[in-house]
Amino acid sequence: MIKTVASFFDNLMRKYTPDPFILALFLSAVVFGLGYTLTPSSMGNMLVYWGDGFWSLMPFTMQMAMVFVGGYILATTPIVSSLLKKVAKKISSPHQAVFVVSLISCAGCLVNWGFGLVIASLLCREIIKVVPQANFRLMVASAYGGFLLFHGGLSASIPLIVATPGNFSEALIGGLIPIQDTLLSPLNLFLSWTLLILMPTVNWYVSRSEGMQKTKYKITDEEDFIADPDEIEHRGPAEKLELSRSIGLIAGGIGLLYVGIKIAHGTFSLELNNVCFLLLFLALFLHKNIRVFLGAVNDAAKRVGPILLQFPFYAGITGILKGSNLASVIAQFFAKAATPETFDIISFYVAGFLTLFVPSGGGLWVIEAPIVIEAAKALGTSIPKACMAVAWGDAWTHMIQPFWALPVLAIAGLKLRDIMGYCVIMLLVSGVVISAAFLIF
Repeated sequence: MIKTVASFFDNLMRKYTPDPFILALFLSAVVFGLGYTLTPSSMGNMLVYWGDGFWSLMPFTMQMAMVFVGGYILATTPIVSSLLKKVAKKISSPHQAVFVVSLISCAGCLVNWGFGLVIASLLCREIIKVVPQANFRLMVASAYGGFLLFHGGLSASIPLIVATPGNFSEALIGGLIPIQDTLLSPLNLFLSWTLLILMPTVNWYVSRSEGMQKTKYKITDEEDFIADPDEIEHRGPAEKLELSRSIGLIAGGIGLLYVGIKIAHGTFSLELNNVCFLLLFLALFLHKNIRVFLGAVNDAAKRVGPILLQFPFYAGITGILKGSNLASVIAQFFAKAATPETFDIISFYVAGFLTLFVPSGGGLWVIEAPIVIEAAKALGTSIPKACMAVAWGDAWTHMIQPFWALPVLAIAGLKLRDIMGYCVIMLLVSGVVISAAFLIF
């Protein structure tokens, strides 16, 4: 049964999944058509909304890029890289490989989505060298599958936004929502722990049902930026600084000292800027020298290109959804059918649908916050729970929205179509669990 389902979705998606950039253009056209059809906006209006919104998410784009770069350069530090090699050498079977990658990705994304995706993707590269008969495509899909849990963890966009003073939704809510009511709620803890166990288990079963892979993947090591210590004596003063361990220790230590002071004063929060800051200076502190650090940054920058290219197009989609009021039309259509008992699960599904067009938790919350908050107040339901419904809906359909898979695919050297079939399976299984949780809690 599992083999049949996995084979069906794998073959289907490998044939019909386009390049992510083409998909972004297609979704732009779909939203353009829906906006023209379902709202009073003219064709000219729709074009203006798209153009005005195209660059509207530049600060957020920079934050997302820095989260990825920070996670990447931290994952490539000697201590983390050495740990990955040790883990890979302990893998004894192809099925164990898939399970371990999935577990590490899920756990890593609960801490920080950028770090989790990168470390799991790099682990795939190490494991396939040791266990070449492992299903590499399924391993990479499992590495991306951990992203499903990110909105239940410490780098969750929406819970962090509503907990941040001065955020745009604070006035709508009537105050801040502490993470105790969102990330640390019984609902979120249940979902996070359940999916942390369930997703690796599901991927393990899929691996067992498919058997050994027939296609062999040759993985070459990344360029080594570490200079021979014996040659340092022959360098000039400038190069000696680049190869000095002390520069990174001092600069990184200063950044970490700042974080420590903020924590001691009780003023440090896990909002996006602080997450980026912590990842950057921790990586700077742990890398062997500045040259190695800069090499890791350059390597990360090469892989972040698709994010920088496609984010403005999704910002344009967001501009149409907001400018034409299309998002409100869609959300209000479903909200009118909601009752206090069904409001949260409907919010979950609506968020999942809108995420296909706006693959950013923060961007999605900009669109949905006014509708969801007002509807929750009118129905007398929990606003923190409604926030988490939107958050989990956003994370859920990322399994078939390829935007955040781009860095994973770049590291692994695969195409979107290579993993999408397996991602559909994770979408279906997790959808049942998350839906049940919002009905029960």
